[in-house]
Parts: sequence; C-alpha cells; structure tokens
Amino acid sequence: MVHQKLALSKPIAKQVLVLEIWQDILQHLVSYCLLFLVVVSAFSVIYYTHVNRQTTSELEQLYTQRDELDIEWRNLLLEQNSLAEHGAIESRAKKLLNMKRPDADSEIIITLE
Repeated sequence: MVHQKLALSKPIAKQVLVLEIWQDILQHLVSYCLLFLVVVSAFSVIYYTHVNRQTTSELEQLYTQRDELDIEWRNLLLEQNSLAEHGAIESRAKKLLNMKRPDADSEIIITLE
C-alpha cells in the first residue's frame, strides 16, 4: 500500500514541479526577456565583428591586387615606350625581316600633277 502511494505521488510531484516552474517563468517574464535580448545582442556583436574582419581582410587583398596591377601597368608602359622607339623598330626590321635602307639609286620619286 505504501508502494502505491509513492507511485501515485511521483506524477503529482512532477505536475506540481511543472506548475511551480511555469509560475516562476510568469513571475520573472521581464527578466527572462531581458536575458534573451542580451544573449541575442551578444551573438549579433560576435557575428558582425566576424563579418567586419572578413570584409577588412578582403579589402586588404584587393588593395594588394590593385598595387600589383598598377606595377604591371607601369612595366607594360615602359616596354611599349622602349619598343616604339625608332631605333628599336629599325633594328628589329633589319634582324627579323632582313630589311635595309634604300640607297639613293633605288629610290623612285613620284610627283602628282
């Protein structure tokens, strides 16, 4: 008989405990809401700090890439200027195409009348 009373009292004790927890939650609802908002705020600060660091890192990589492209552009301009010089063109024409300057006897002057 004592065993049956204990068996019946356990579900009742659980119900009482659940009821007390619910009353406690209702009694301190504002505190729990504020706690929840503080936790959400903390996680949002962590998330946006992480995003900010990633964006800053990406920005630094883009600045480095811009500087490398700027250096390459300057080198290409220097190469273009050196290849466009008259002497460089003439020497390449002599070397690669076996060209030579015409002499005075082989020149033909055409006049338009």
